[in-house]
Amino acid sequence: MQILNFSSLLIQAQPSTANVEIDNWIWISFAAFILVLLIVDLKVVMRKPHQINTREAAWYSAGWISLGIAFTGVIAWWQGAAAAGEYITGYLIEKSLSMDNVFLWAVLFTYFKVPKEYQHKVLFWGIFGALVLRVAFILGGIALIESVHWIIYVFGAFLLFTAYKIFQSDISDTHPENNRIFKWVNKVIRQTKGYRKDNFFVRENGKRIATPLFVVLIIIELTDIIFALDSIPAILAVTRDKFIIISSNAFAILGLRALYFLLADMKDRFVFLNEGLGIILAFVGIKFLISEKWEIPIWISLVFIAVVLAGSILLSLNHTPKSELKESGS
Repeated sequence: MQILNFSSLLIQAQPSTANVEIDNWIWISFAAFILVLLIVDLKVVMRKPHQINTREAAWYSAGWISLGIAFTGVIAWWQGAAAAGEYITGYLIEKSLSMDNVFLWAVLFTYFKVPKEYQHKVLFWGIFGALVLRVAFILGGIALIESVHWIIYVFGAFLLFTAYKIFQSDISDTHPENNRIFKWVNKVIRQTKGYRKDNFFVRENGKRIATPLFVVLIIIELTDIIFALDSIPAILAVTRDKFIIISSNAFAILGLRALYFLLADMKDRFVFLNEGLGIILAFVGIKFLISEKWEIPIWISLVFIAVVLAGSILLSLNHTPKSELKESGS
């Protein structure tokens, strides 16, 4: 009965663009909760560097996804069904658009020959930095929309352009050595010739010098900033509530490490994922552009994004021969 009531309220609810006043203690409590999760990950999962196998990654992924979805109930209890709908829609947007991050990490780790037992440490600190940077981007984006309202049309057009570019690109064709960020980082950061266990820095001839592991970390941070230029405007089309945006981003991003270890070897199997992400970005871009005339109900956005994401994954799996799926899972 409670599920039915929540569903009916969600269908009737309209997207909220206003910020709900949040007491400081709520922000502090949420930040402390996220910090505890990170500490547990650091002290338990990363206690000893090791290669995370598929079974372990599956359990971690299930845990993070369950936690992110369960937080919808907290939002519903606290702010109501409309806010819960905005949260879960934002979570799905961020989760789906972050799939490109996962596959780019696979390309980077392969190119730099990063030992598998050290990859989790790089991703841990990379995602920690991404959380901090995204909070700044989110607050800046909201402030920009509130002060320069017509910027929503710029965001909408940018998302449509990005959708077009996604249809034209293929993440598997990425060549780090030709990337400007890669060239700049290699030029600026003095580094050792090889890895020094899982250290980011070592001392050589009395001087502190970076290792290639630190270079990979910096490249991950910088590329995440570029990906954030897509995902943050996308979620701003759903809500302007700071807490909903930040919390949905946080839970979606925190689970990416486990998702990477689960899906990295299957990047060539999701042949229709790019098309799915392009459709989602195009939808959100259109939502921005028509928002002054017609506000798309949050339940339509939620259903559309969920169907497109699930459809692109199912079509990809159906397109992949079963023999190849067995090989990738082994």
